[in-house]
Amino acid sequence: MEPLVDRPGPQIGRSSLGERMASCCSYRTLQAWLPILTWLPKYRLSWLQMDLIAGLTVGLTTVPQALAYAEVAGLPVQYGLYSAFMGGFIYTFLGTSKDVTLGPTAIMSLLCASYVGGDPVRAVLLSLICGTIQTAMALLRLGFLLDFISFPVIKGFTCAAAVTIGFGQVKNVLGLKDIPHEFFLQVYYTFYRIPETRAPPLFETTPNGTSISFGEIIEDFGGGLAVIPFMGVLESIAIAKAFASQNDYRINANQELFAIGLTNIMGSFVSAYPVTGSFGRTAVNSQTGVCTPAGGIVTGVVVLLSLAFLMPAFYYIPKASLAAVIICAVAPLVDYRVVMQFWRIRKLDLVPFLITFLLSFWEVQYGIVGGVVVSGLMLLYNVARPSIKVMCMYVCVRAFICLDSGLSFPSTEYLNTVLYTQALQASPPRSVVLDCHHVNTVDYTVVNELRDLLRQFKLRGVGLIFSGLQSTNNDEV
Repeated sequence: MEPLVDRPGPQIGRSSLGERMASCCSYRTLQAWLPILTWLPKYRLSWLQMDLIAGLTVGLTTVPQALAYAEVAGLPVQYGLYSAFMGGFIYTFLGTSKDVTLGPTAIMSLLCASYVGGDPVRAVLLSLICGTIQTAMALLRLGFLLDFISFPVIKGFTCAAAVTIGFGQVKNVLGLKDIPHEFFLQVYYTFYRIPETRAPPLFETTPNGTSISFGEIIEDFGGGLAVIPFMGVLESIAIAKAFASQNDYRINANQELFAIGLTNIMGSFVSAYPVTGSFGRTAVNSQTGVCTPAGGIVTGVVVLLSLAFLMPAFYYIPKASLAAVIICAVAPLVDYRVVMQFWRIRKLDLVPFLITFLLSFWEVQYGIVGGVVVSGLMLLYNVARPSIKVMCMYVCVRAFICLDSGLSFPSTEYLNTVLYTQALQASPPRSVVLDCHHVNTVDYTVVNELRDLLRQFKLRGVGLIFSGLQSTNNDEV
């Protein structure tokens, strides 16, 4: 399938103020803010069947997962369904990936549990605030900040979160009560109280009627107002990029920010807690052959029908069953093979990975911040020794690009965009010779992006040639 959104790349030279104003008011700009205008005029009847099948399949997957993830967030199960349908409708109009589905996820639910304390009112308010922050980031075009989160940090966090979430459900499977939320205490008391294992009853939490001001709630959220919006965007965009690469189209980080932010804002009006892209449901969506984001509408309708007609039956779902759903959902997130890949490609990448992984067992936000700080220090070491980059572009069937320094993870997205714009979007597409005489170091994120670029060039029948590569132990390149 063709890319859903064909966005203009960076332009060389300056345009007049009048041209810029005309560009801002153009139909192309409107398409950038409303990607549905790009694919809806091309919509085919044959796509409708695939979108219906995919939407229905994802919807049937979403319902049990939404109930289970509400349990992870410490909320009544119906709040999982309240959070699961808005994303399908909003993302259809604003999303740039045909595969991504927005809704409750294990990681986002875990983060919410850390800050809302099982209070539905706070959870809904957190969704509104997070959506506002994410939308403001999109309007300020701050999507580039995500380029500074390296792959080891993402992997370290997701692996630790999977272990934390999975083990956190053991108490529900065994029917244990009064187990602390702190991970290490949770491990100790779970094993200590195994003799108390009993059958999975449901308990109803009632509000105590205490009045708390808005300022006090914001103060209690603390670092969550930075961690949750940022991690929500990071998780969703990482998923969108992965499936965009797999299915040969491109996404726009700022537009994804806008879609997620507006989904959380609108979701707060229907009692939703913060949501983001779901890897598992996105995989189901892609594998069932979805053609456009319209499949999300079908998913949203399935969730709404479940809310309307099946809510009384959900009361009888045992917590042990929901715990089993959660454990099965997060188990694939523990990717032990990535450690060996880090070791082969760049051993230093293990440092932010391990710091993020280990600190996340203490507090999730500490793991993220620790990994980002270490990655930043590693990056600043190279930035402190700047080198000159020279780019030579020729208007012909081949482009020549010279790199005068090493490649690191923040520069990969820019390199990807330049190559895509100047070569793959050219008419006809151009081959590229990438002069790497001065490139003496790459990391795992760079190798991952270059592998995707090679595949995209091959699909379009043009070449991406690396000239002057130095001999290293990076077998994966």
